[in-house]
Amino acid sequence: MAISHRNGITDLAPEARFFLAPDKPLHRQYEALRAYFVDGLSSRQAAERFGYSPGAFRVLCHRFRHPPDRPDPFFKDLRHGPQAAPVRDRLREQVVAMRKRNLSVYDIQSELHQVGEEVSINALAVLLREEGFARLPRRRDEERPVRALPEPAAVADVGELNPSPRTFRTEFAGLFFFVHLLERFDLCALAKAAGLPGSKMIPAEHALRSALALKLVGIERKSHVMSLVFDEGLALFAGLNAIPKRSWFASYSSRLGREKNHQLMERWFDQVQKAGLPRSGTLDLDFHTVPAHSGKEPLEKYYVSKRSRSQTSVLVFLARDAEERVLCYSNAALPKSEREAEIVRFAEFYKERTGSYPKELVFDSQLTTYAKLNWLNQQGIRFLTLRRRSRKMLARIFSLPPSRWKQVTLKSLTRKYRTPRVLDEKVRLKGYQGELRQLSLIELGHEEPTVLLTNDLKEGQAALITRYAHRMLIENGIAEAIHFFHLDALSSMVELKVDFDLQITLMGSALYRMLAARLPENYRRAHAKTIFDNLLNLSGKVEIKEREVVVTLDHRAHNPILAETDFLERPTPMPWFFGKELTIRLR
Repeated sequence: MAISHRNGITDLAPEARFFLAPDKPLHRQYEALRAYFVDGLSSRQAAERFGYSPGAFRVLCHRFRHPPDRPDPFFKDLRHGPQAAPVRDRLREQVVAMRKRNLSVYDIQSELHQVGEEVSINALAVLLREEGFARLPRRRDEERPVRALPEPAAVADVGELNPSPRTFRTEFAGLFFFVHLLERFDLCALAKAAGLPGSKMIPAEHALRSALALKLVGIERKSHVMSLVFDEGLALFAGLNAIPKRSWFASYSSRLGREKNHQLMERWFDQVQKAGLPRSGTLDLDFHTVPAHSGKEPLEKYYVSKRSRSQTSVLVFLARDAEERVLCYSNAALPKSEREAEIVRFAEFYKERTGSYPKELVFDSQLTTYAKLNWLNQQGIRFLTLRRRSRKMLARIFSLPPSRWKQVTLKSLTRKYRTPRVLDEKVRLKGYQGELRQLSLIELGHEEPTVLLTNDLKEGQAALITRYAHRMLIENGIAEAIHFFHLDALSSMVELKVDFDLQITLMGSALYRMLAARLPENYRRAHAKTIFDNLLNLSGKVEIKEREVVVTLDHRAHNPILAETDFLERPTPMPWFFGKELTIRLR
């Protein structure tokens, strides 16, 4: 508060300053109004003494003279809360008698509701504390009042899988299309080679298939599996009598260390190649932050763009084949100190699995350092990346004459800004041996120039710009993993480790790309969510016979498109289900 020193207020005793320089806003209003209306100070003098501007003090006086329709007086009497509790007092003896019957507050509330008495849980808890009752210890089921209980779901156990003929309905009939694709993979050998844990009730192959089933149907949170435990079709796909519960997924992922997850990724990478999914050698790389609160993850603070804030997260590195649009590599829980070297680890991984380094890597400026760019160049890996802009760089770019710029046309892009102007020059950077090609772009839809760096000194300007514009779509590809495969929808109820969730995401991404390759042309480049929503999210009838399993799809407008896959009416073995064959039919 601004108090005038010219009036000598600061020289007064503390008792006098209490009235002339009050600390509390309400007290200050009172003394200022009293000085104006009682002591006869002018409006300007009163405002100056008590730290108001002249205009603000005039408004204060106006409010005092003309209170609103519903008066809000400057000084109010303190209103105390009710000194009695009519509901608690009226029900006190009845509630005490119920507690002596060993009823919980929820049991008491239920019984009172049946006789027309409504009382909150909080009121009952306060009443019982007033009467000296402690909280009830946890009771056994036989000690609780008799009431309707949820039907318990079966415990997942491969030994309880029933092969006898029967018929049932499932909400996930479209899931069985992946049985045809999984025929090319040996999940049993995959789980064994990766050293995945298993048990007599849920072997490693069935554990892997259970997690994959939930990923393929886009279950948003793993806790939501509890609403699916009675779906026999989902359990049949996993090869179990029932899908495992959410607690199992949490405990199972905790048993997998980083080494086993990496081995799973390596074996899957090899099997995908053998299954016929091609590799283009051109890859888009990016980091993604996955919000997490689990004590089982090495968490650090990162910026989460979806939530526009920094929070404890797991840093994830993702690589996606640019032409095949499939995620092929991931690494989670990267500490900040190691993030710049991840591009080297990925290049070495790719060479180890395929026999050669990637042909081209495209990424943004935050992914690595100039020294690592130099390493990529020495290995003969072409790269295209953004350069971080400094004020000095921008000042130089804007100072160049128009004659230095060349306008190019981006023919293969469907976007508004297709004729940017380009400054093409050679630069040398600290940590990089030799020259780099730098493309500065303006009129590309951004306020500031976009600056690209590449070691490709021969490719045309339009081709390089187009390539990086396509790379920007990797965010859409990663969004596919995020929004459909729900990579960052971690539930606090299920501490599913991010590393394991990533590997299952890679598997689901590859299977959807393989399915898309068998669909009509307009679905070849569709996202997994589009394929699932339009084609696979349908119910049906499952008939288990002596030697086969027949899945009859319910009628839907897009069903004729599924006939293009050549999977209908084609028997496919189900070795995990007593050697029976699967046949999918339209209704």
